[in-house]
Amino acid sequence: MAGGKIRKEKQKGSNHFQGGIPFHKSKGQHILKNPMLVESIVQKAGIKPTDVILEIGPGTGNLTKKLLEAGKKVVAVELDPRMVLELKRRFQGTPLSTRLEVIQGDVLKCELPFFDICVANIPYQISSPLVLKLLDINQRQNFRCAIIMFQREFAMRLVAQPGDKLYCRLSVNTQLLARVFHLLKVGKNNFRPPPKVDSSVVRIEPRKPLPIPAGKLKEWNGLLSLCFSRKNKTLGSIFGQKKVLEMLEKNYRTLESLGQLMNDSEAIDIQKIVQAHTK
Repeated sequence: MAGGKIRKEKQKGSNHFQGGIPFHKSKGQHILKNPMLVESIVQKAGIKPTDVILEIGPGTGNLTKKLLEAGKKVVAVELDPRMVLELKRRFQGTPLSTRLEVIQGDVLKCELPFFDICVANIPYQISSPLVLKLLDINQRQNFRCAIIMFQREFAMRLVAQPGDKLYCRLSVNTQLLARVFHLLKVGKNNFRPPPKVDSSVVRIEPRKPLPIPAGKLKEWNGLLSLCFSRKNKTLGSIFGQKKVLEMLEKNYRTLESLGQLMNDSEAIDIQKIVQAHTK
């Protein structure tokens, strides 16, 4: 499947190379070519000499080099075996090679080692699941922050406030579990090959302690899914639906039977609760 995509792109005559390696837009391979921008990202990350840095999608290592110079160690996760070989070749025989660990694999599927900070220019198609994975990781190990390049519209959703057009479930979830800051606007011409959209660099700082117990996040996500399930509908309209009320009552009864309800001295009529909060 992947091989077929690569052959197809070669036939189109793509001439985007670095170190003899063609880049493939279908895999989100857009390499930062502006050294001033790379320097700015590293500076805004606030990396300490003792930091272990997680980099996702390092490509040929333009950002990796600056990260290695700033921190103690870089753990680079790369899916493309060609890029893995190029990255190792670039730093082989240099003093920086001893501080670089390369993991070949899918960052969404592999187990990530401990890290203090994440700095990455990621394939944009993994933006949402990656943010959720990082916030989930923070429940087990505290990392300081993540500095990540996103597609501009996705970045704006992360930082959107109530009332904004782009405010959505992603905005609520991310801002509940982390502080989010927009750092830089990045034009498409800073990449090789240039993507079709502009980008933004965002800083994500996990909240400590979490405002919701880790075991309750699944329930919270379910509630948010309901709240944002019908665009332009009020919460009263959404929670007034018979199917929604039946589902909530069924879930409540299930938790009650499993003994997972805490600090409840008597049975609660879930319909009365919903009705009281949606009037």
